[in-house]
Amino acid sequence: MSAMQTPEGRIDIRQLSIVLGQGAQAFEAVQGLDCQIEAGQFVCILGPSGCGKSTLLGALAGHLQPSTGTLKVDAVPVVGPSPQRGMVFQQHTLFPWRSVRDNVAFGLKMRGLGKLERHRAADEILALVGLEGFAGHWPDQLSGGMQQRVEIARVLVNRPRLLLMDEPFGALDALTRLNMQELLLDIWTRIRTTLVFVTHDIDEALFLADRLLVMSPRPGRIIEDLRLDFPRPRTTELVTRPEFARLKRHCLELLRHEDGQQLPRLNPLGLPPETSLPRFAL
Repeated sequence: MSAMQTPEGRIDIRQLSIVLGQGAQAFEAVQGLDCQIEAGQFVCILGPSGCGKSTLLGALAGHLQPSTGTLKVDAVPVVGPSPQRGMVFQQHTLFPWRSVRDNVAFGLKMRGLGKLERHRAADEILALVGLEGFAGHWPDQLSGGMQQRVEIARVLVNRPRLLLMDEPFGALDALTRLNMQELLLDIWTRIRTTLVFVTHDIDEALFLADRLLVMSPRPGRIIEDLRLDFPRPRTTELVTRPEFARLKRHCLELLRHEDGQQLPRLNPLGLPPETSLPRFAL
């Protein structure tokens, strides 16, 4: 898949607030968000559990409606789900009774594409995610990391303007998670779709993103907008650099200050005393 010639996927968020629940149980999940994301950017949303990260992603996907404010993609209001805004969750949602190829091609089948055309498209995307030889397998024959590759392929086959990812590697073991992070960067370099990635892992956010939006505890507000200019392509050597450690420390301070926690004593690298080197939190 080649890079798009005319970038699509610009996000405009204006005074966005979202209330969840009904009646006495209602609460404000996110409050007064203002943000613009350029087409083709890789943006990570970082924040503590329950801060509204997934709520914001659900609104971008069209599953949740704003209570106040506006949410637009390429100047068009988001009013419901669309294949142009694909979502990848932490746990895969593959159909166990369908082959890998048919899982990836399912959205194209629903859109009425013929079998030959949708299988050709599925095989192209499976090659992109490194699963050329697994089109005929069943999901339960794959490892967790491979299942997530299929999940990503199933979204990408629709050529979406936005790729939305909700802690997609959180359930994977450390080595598989590292491999998936590097694979995702490789895929994004090839397709350059707008990518919004939710995580509560500082290392993951700093390693992946062009830009990092840090959110406060609920009701979620954007408390920092960091531009990350680490050169690409990125390798895991990045996490041992002093500038990476400084940014990690800054993010820790933001999150702990918002949470009212006292900061621990630090070692000379600017990390908690139990950490001798900047860790890649996998």
